[in-house]
Amino acid sequence: MLGKLFHGGVTTDAVELLTAQHEEVDVLLERLEKGDGNRRELFMQLANNLAAHATIEEKIFYPAVMAKDTNELLQESVEEHLAIKRVLADLITMKLDNDAFEAKLSVLAEQVSHHAHKEEEDKLFPEVKKLFSADERAALGGEMLAMFEDLMSGSPAMDIPGETEVASPLPRA
Repeated sequence: MLGKLFHGGVTTDAVELLTAQHEEVDVLLERLEKGDGNRRELFMQLANNLAAHATIEEKIFYPAVMAKDTNELLQESVEEHLAIKRVLADLITMKLDNDAFEAKLSVLAEQVSHHAHKEEEDKLFPEVKKLFSADERAALGGEMLAMFEDLMSGSPAMDIPGETEVASPLPRA
């Protein structure tokens, strides 16, 4: 869904791409919480989007924007990703009618909202906009979008259970 939205040359700005992905995840979480649609399908779409989003951040975006001014935020971000992956891994292996599913989904929604909106959008993205030109962000976003689309052609959520031991490594600032 998101790949189609951004594929027509509308934008590849890395910050705008990630913000749009945050918004899409918010919509999926809201639909899941309301019971709007096929829950298993919605959950797997959410899980795949979160997995692909975390991957492009950890493998492309975070290393590219690592600087003295962003180091602390990025270190916190990979730890937040680890916490999100741990809850997501639990949810992936649960049945939707499990009593704990709703509670874990609520915890996931809180963690994702804090990470996306309070940490990245409010703190990290303004720093990135100061450090990188629009052209640099567009080039970075193009690379991220290509990886995102490639990941979404499979089932990236199935990799999550194997990514819950340690936070993704980051280069030094």
